Amino acid sequence: MPNHHPENVLDAVIVGGGPAGLSAALVLGRARKHVAVIDEGKPRNAVTGSTHGFLTRDPIPPQELRRIAAEQLGQYPSVRLVADTVSALTGSDGAFAVTTAQGQTYRARKVLLAAGMKDAPLPIPGLAEVYGRSAFVCPFCDGWELRERPLAVLAKGGDAMHLLKLLKGWSETLALCTNGPSELTDEQKGELAQRGIPVYEAPIARIDSRDGQARGIALADGTEVACKGIFFRSQLVPGAGLAEAAGCAHTEHGAVEADATGQTSVPGIYSAGDAASASHQAIAAAASGSMAGAGITFALNAEAWQRAGGAG
Repeated sequence: MPNHHPENVLDAVIVGGGPAGLSAALVLGRARKHVAVIDEGKPRNAVTGSTHGFLTRDPIPPQELRRIAAEQLGQYPSVRLVADTVSALTGSDGAFAVTTAQGQTYRARKVLLAAGMKDAPLPIPGLAEVYGRSAFVCPFCDGWELRERPLAVLAKGGDAMHLLKLLKGWSETLALCTNGPSELTDEQKGELAQRGIPVYEAPIARIDSRDGQARGIALADGTEVACKGIFFRSQLVPGAGLAEAAGCAHTEHGAVEADATGQTSVPGIYSAGDAASASHQAIAAAASGSMAGAGITFALNAEAWQRAGGAG
């Protein structure tokens, strides 16, 4: 493995080359740390044509954002980008081993898990055809593009109420399709009725669309719900599953538990981006990656300081 660091041990391995991982690599590279960013090249946001809300880059295709980041990281010789998939993480603080699907093993003092989340298979016929084109999960990311259109929300219970309240800022014409029992309280149903938001509990037969643009939702009871845009609560799974295998604690919402510097409950293992947050926005992921990069840098420098003191 090309690396000029003493003992051939990297300062950090970053798992995931999205906004969080690349942002952390930038901080670490500028801090003169030896880093490998390992990414399989299958980002969750590949389904969408543009990333929005990223200051100075609004809008920008996700692939272009990564290309620019990789190009800028090229000026830091201690940062290496690796196209591979991490299959195992072993070891402990100061002596981790990261193994990849291609059979490579990287030794590192610290590990940053930034592989984000992935969507579980979409269970509704026709949803995959509109996902990323006229069906989205985040109003902050894509609400502007669907402003003033009739929108359908696919969710249940508290998730449905959260999305509907939020989407009122983008559209006055909303409908809720719960694809089965709504899980709404009587009070919540009353709130929606007062605001003229219909609730459809019949199972969804399919999403009708043309060229990726939603045209309506067909329910199993024959009802047709008109809409020109959809927001839904997707089911997410960890992008790599390494945090669970390493024993990292998780929040009640399923995110990796990490402090402001990205440090998890396992010493030396950090997490940033979607995996460690409920705010799944590119700019938020980049910010958390930057903080994690700074946290790892401080930890490494503090350890070097202690070693130097002990040697004297």
